[in-house]
Amino acid sequence: MKHHPTPAQPDTADATGLVHHQVDGPADAPVLILGPSLGTSLSLWEPQLPELARQYRVVRWDLPGHGGTPTDVLEPRDGPAPAVPTATVADLARLVLDLADSLGVDRFAYAGVSLGGAVGAWLAAHHPDRIDSLALICSSARFGEPAAWRERAALVREQGLAPIAAATAARWFTPAFANSAPARDLVLALRDTVDPAGYAACCDALAAYDLRADLDRITAPTLVVAGREDPATPPAHARELTDHIAGATLVELPRASHLASAERPAPVLAALLGHLAEHPARPSGPVPADAAAGDDRSRHAAGMTVRRAVLGDAHVDRSIARTSALTAVFQDFITRYAWGEIWTRPGLSRRTRSCITLTALVARGHHDELSMHLRAALRNGLTPQEIQEVLLQSAVYCGVPAANTAFALADRVVDEYLTEHTPHPDTAETDS
Repeated sequence: MKHHPTPAQPDTADATGLVHHQVDGPADAPVLILGPSLGTSLSLWEPQLPELARQYRVVRWDLPGHGGTPTDVLEPRDGPAPAVPTATVADLARLVLDLADSLGVDRFAYAGVSLGGAVGAWLAAHHPDRIDSLALICSSARFGEPAAWRERAALVREQGLAPIAAATAARWFTPAFANSAPARDLVLALRDTVDPAGYAACCDALAAYDLRADLDRITAPTLVVAGREDPATPPAHARELTDHIAGATLVELPRASHLASAERPAPVLAALLGHLAEHPARPSGPVPADAAAGDDRSRHAAGMTVRRAVLGDAHVDRSIARTSALTAVFQDFITRYAWGEIWTRPGLSRRTRSCITLTALVARGHHDELSMHLRAALRNGLTPQEIQEVLLQSAVYCGVPAANTAFALADRVVDEYLTEHTPHPDTAETDS
């Protein structure tokens, strides 16, 4: 990253020719750019923002005609503007590159939802030197037949967004979530704040988008997240991405539809944090000699990043607060060795390491550590059903009494975790 002065506090810029954006997090942290889906704004990422901004310089941006970005950002810099604004995914990607250049950012991690994910995939395929890692959330290499998108663009240009908004909740959310306050707010924002011309131009981009032949050009470490109940980009679309992007990781979320980042914010955050920690951003300048040698300081820093991502800030902060002169050497050791050397290794995913850790803790009867790592497994993206399978496997090879205690602990920990990460009944009503 080039060393241009940038503020550490949230910053919004609207320079001519740039998409509206907001920057959060430390100015010297690795850069993570977040892309929205069609019909939403940068606020789509608000549930994940506080945690991401602790470790990353987070840059969120708005599509043309969405949020604070005017539709005329699509106008050509030379020559007359077209009578009807239109766009391609390549056009949107160039807006992101212009934004990154304006911020002095050479390379960055990128995560995007749906159309925002398509922009990241196009960048990773055509500008691999700019992308350190990629996360595609409820996205696709091709979003269905072009004719359907052209028809939608024509409808919106003629009648506005009211007809689209009326059917949007069923496409974006599961029935259990569609009537919740967050869901209603997103649909209302689509109806009331999005410019029909900008929305239609983005529909044109989706109509023309087909990256299937170029997926094998993507070399960035890639995470693909799918909602199992997503009618817009079903899990089959996610599997196509992972089948053709070398080394890509697939996470399928139950009880999630197209806007999984809004409906299941905690599992999406856990998957994204795990992916980012496994594939940290590369430095833009020369690598310091001590970092290249993997000295204790760099291992401790890497270990603390992973430890916080897996266990959560609250747990780590409590551990640090309890550190005494006697235990400080052990805290340093465990951060460098377990977290900085083992959990950072690329050979296994975080999810797999969680499965192994749970089994070992069941076998040895380390119940306090087991409770801690059950929560960590959920943060790493394991579902309660997958934890159930791990404990059943442990019952066979570690013993039924050990598994009996483990199931009792897991029942309590999973219930507490899901309660903490489920919308309150006052704000989430179930459709009849």
